[in-house]
Amino acid sequence: MSYQNYVVAAYAVFVIVLTWDYVATKLQIRRELRGARLRASREAARPGKDAELSR
Repeated sequence: MSYQNYVVAAYAVFVIVLTWDYVATKLQIRRELRGARLRASREAARPGKDAELSR
């Protein structure tokens, strides 16, 4: 009885999960950095507290 197929499948699943974990982390970091950049640009474009109101 050979367990080669089970071992190969286990390693394949391990590599797939490890790769997905890496990719998901990179995507999350990219999304958070984009959100921070957008938030910073909105805050920079916002007038100061002492600015006059206009219509």
